[in-house]
Amino acid sequence: MRTKERQLWLASVSAAAIGLSFAGVASAQQAAPAPAPEDNSVTEVVVTGFRSSLDKALNVKRSEAAAVDSILAEDIGKFPDLNLSESIQRIPGVALARDGGEGRQISVRGLGPQFTRVRINGMEALTTAGGADASGGTNRGRSFDFNVFASDLFNAITVRKTAEAGIEEGSLGATVDLRTARPFDYKGFTMVGSAQLGYNDLAKSKNPRGAFMIANTWGDGKFGALLSVAYSRRKLLDEGSSTVRWATGNAFSPGFNALPNGAGLPTTVNPAEAANNAAFHPRFPRFDIYKDDQKRLGGTLSLQYAPTDRTEISFDALYADFKGTREEQYLEAPSFSVGGACTAANVATSCGIAQTQVVSATIDSTTNTMTKGVFNNVDLRVEDRFDKLDTKFTQFGLSGKHHFTDDIQVEALIGHSKSDHQNPIQTTVQYDQFNIQGYSYDYTQGRNPVIGYGNAKLTDPNAWVLTQIRIRPQSAVNTYDVASIDGTWDNLGIFKLSAGASFKKYDFETTEFRRSNGTSTNIEPTVPAALVAIDKTTYGQVVNFAGFNSLIPDTLKAASVLSLYDQTAYGGTFKMGKEPALGNNRGVREKDNGGYVQADWNTDLGSWPFRGNVGVRYVETQQDSDGYTYVSGAPLAISASRKYHDTLPSLNMVLEPRDNFLIRFGAAKVMARPDLGSLTPGATVSVSGAGRSVSAGNPNLDPFRAKAYDLSFEWYFKKSALLSLALFQKDINSLVQTLQTNTTFTGNPFGLPDSVAIAACGTTNGCSPSAQWQFSTPVNTPGGTLKGFEINYQQPFSFLPGALRHTGVLLNYTGVKSEIQYLNGAGAVIATGDLTGLSRSSYNATLYYEDSKFSARVSAAYRDNYLTRIPGSEAGTNADGTKATLNVDASLQYTLNEHFKLSLEGVNLTDEYQDQFNDSVADRSSFYHHTGREFILGLRYTF
Repeated sequence: MRTKERQLWLASVSAAAIGLSFAGVASAQQAAPAPAPEDNSVTEVVVTGFRSSLDKALNVKRSEAAAVDSILAEDIGKFPDLNLSESIQRIPGVALARDGGEGRQISVRGLGPQFTRVRINGMEALTTAGGADASGGTNRGRSFDFNVFASDLFNAITVRKTAEAGIEEGSLGATVDLRTARPFDYKGFTMVGSAQLGYNDLAKSKNPRGAFMIANTWGDGKFGALLSVAYSRRKLLDEGSSTVRWATGNAFSPGFNALPNGAGLPTTVNPAEAANNAAFHPRFPRFDIYKDDQKRLGGTLSLQYAPTDRTEISFDALYADFKGTREEQYLEAPSFSVGGACTAANVATSCGIAQTQVVSATIDSTTNTMTKGVFNNVDLRVEDRFDKLDTKFTQFGLSGKHHFTDDIQVEALIGHSKSDHQNPIQTTVQYDQFNIQGYSYDYTQGRNPVIGYGNAKLTDPNAWVLTQIRIRPQSAVNTYDVASIDGTWDNLGIFKLSAGASFKKYDFETTEFRRSNGTSTNIEPTVPAALVAIDKTTYGQVVNFAGFNSLIPDTLKAASVLSLYDQTAYGGTFKMGKEPALGNNRGVREKDNGGYVQADWNTDLGSWPFRGNVGVRYVETQQDSDGYTYVSGAPLAISASRKYHDTLPSLNMVLEPRDNFLIRFGAAKVMARPDLGSLTPGATVSVSGAGRSVSAGNPNLDPFRAKAYDLSFEWYFKKSALLSLALFQKDINSLVQTLQTNTTFTGNPFGLPDSVAIAACGTTNGCSPSAQWQFSTPVNTPGGTLKGFEINYQQPFSFLPGALRHTGVLLNYTGVKSEIQYLNGAGAVIATGDLTGLSRSSYNATLYYEDSKFSARVSAAYRDNYLTRIPGSEAGTNADGTKATLNVDASLQYTLNEHFKLSLEGVNLTDEYQDQFNDSVADRSSFYHHTGREFILGLRYTF
């Protein structure tokens, strides 16, 4: 219902705005009884600020041969944007994925973040950060994390939606060009500074932000220098509920109530539990609290030198440091996902689901979901996880261009970038409390459950037992070294010829360490008796979860009380090694050499202006990867190499059959390289709590390859106005899918011996070769077709009377669908549906007012449901996904004088929830969190 209301709202606003645009055209026609020259008094008005930047962006879009959308400097710095991706989301076809209440990654035209390539100042780059597990955790793939950067550091963003031979390969969705400011962008001395203070209504925190830029030129404009810096601090509370996933009791053999009389150890489940075991229940019904403290610092330095009007040399340096801490706190019931037979040794403590008695239950017959229940013999757990996170990004680039003649020009670029993400502390301490009577949950009241804890003693330190300590420091480092040279020869009749070569070296390395005894055995559940005996109040804290106070660990205190980071303490129980986490100790190295030729033309087709380009790019990729596999049950380092090449033709044409009306067509072959995690050779085994998985990489994967087509109609019907329709299609020839099988480790499809599972399990409850494990491996599969359209409308309402002439609107809507066949572990087609990460509908709407003193804007960004996995992670579910979001932001600004401006901004005014689900039909909640609204008061100074 909420989604339908949003769509009706958008349709109403769109219809009204389009009606106003045509009303304006009609009124102009009625006011002029005969054709007459356009009134020059309008064009003599100097438009500045937001409206000016929109006008310049339209000029860029109109002049390009390819399909391009831009945001320019005056726009970026004056919108309520927490980071760079928040700015980009206003571009048609761009949808945002959020982490901790702010944008992290983008999708373009239905294609996910791994299909989007990002260049900074002309050089390909990749930034990766850490996040909560529900938001992807540590980024070890090719997806670009935009939250590393403040938007203040950039003065131009360009999203290239169709390919050109002169633009490097690597994208199926779009190439995003980010450009930092340069001194020659400004006339003489320029200085701008801003100071802001934000307030979050959920965290009750005050969050400072600031930015400063200074630039100047000397020597009659031959030399220039620019320096900019931006800083922000943000304290965030991210709270709600989660379940990890939903599963049936049968998935955790022997299922519910295998001890019906509390005595004996039967080999079969109580027959009365058949219906309960067949129904889906939450694996970890729990309340969550995340506390983030983030600091974002960035700076740019740009030097430019133009010794003559034919030569220009630029040096650009960019630095960003995105660091912080995150504390994750949980109150949960783990026994619903712990299988295995009960024994005399564990029946009093950690027997799990076999001992759990279903006192009463409500099962939704339409979805086979146990939505409500009361239970006895339930185990409880509290966790406190503390992360220290730091991503440092550095980039240096030297570029130059020289005109040998008026028609012949050469450009060259050389540069280096590095994204260094370090997660030196990722430590979790947990307490368990066993055999609680009268525990209950109720998911019939909404997305947040009602949970009762029966006779649990939540605040009693003697009722809790220290059961597990996880220490998992990790890292992900990406480096690029690039060089390119391009030449153009203009005025060859109607043509301009271009050719060039590019050289790129890319290195990726990721590490993870865990507690280790020198083997792959999981020793995280091993806690020395001396540690268990320590008074838990010395390293505990009381936290309120949805109205329930509970004692939980305090990991920061535990670090000193329990000597967690002393690898010699307690007989070396905290000694670290990579052996239990071999899957996250791997690397990929690529060398990409490419070249292209391209011909641009500009002529008339009859009386119609006709321009465009045609060309071809050739690229060769040398790939080396390393990881670990198992031989006779023992881990062994392994490496693999391969080489492949692609020939990528492209065509872009623009026809203007009447003034201010363009027909644009593009066609190209495109490719994107496989995600980094898929290229690891060998197999890795992982046990984390109740999660058990085995994954095998495939270094011989072919890239994603597709044929892309784009047709658009653009009507620039008034100054600074546009109404356009774009149709696009991608015929994806090859995909990479991760095939998944849920089965016992014994007799597994990878041929691994049971000894590997036994080592990985260690003493983890319910973990054994006979338990259910998840096996996955990536393979190339047939692709499918993706089709969609974009509608884009923007117009200043300068034809309206009075103050309304200062208003305007930006509206865009994107509709996408695809048809992809999904396979199971045996290679059989089990589902046909959309590409994962694809939202069928998305829109952005902005209504603004701007005069010489006052400006105001309100914007809404909507993204429809999208699926993240097909089929779902849990057996019997058709998909996992994320529900629709509507984020509303607003901005007010008042110009005090030519130097000072006051601003007030509101971010996430609807306090939108991040809502993830298991199974698209049953719609079972797996993650439901919100972060509150943010209000930002600021002062801006311009010299």
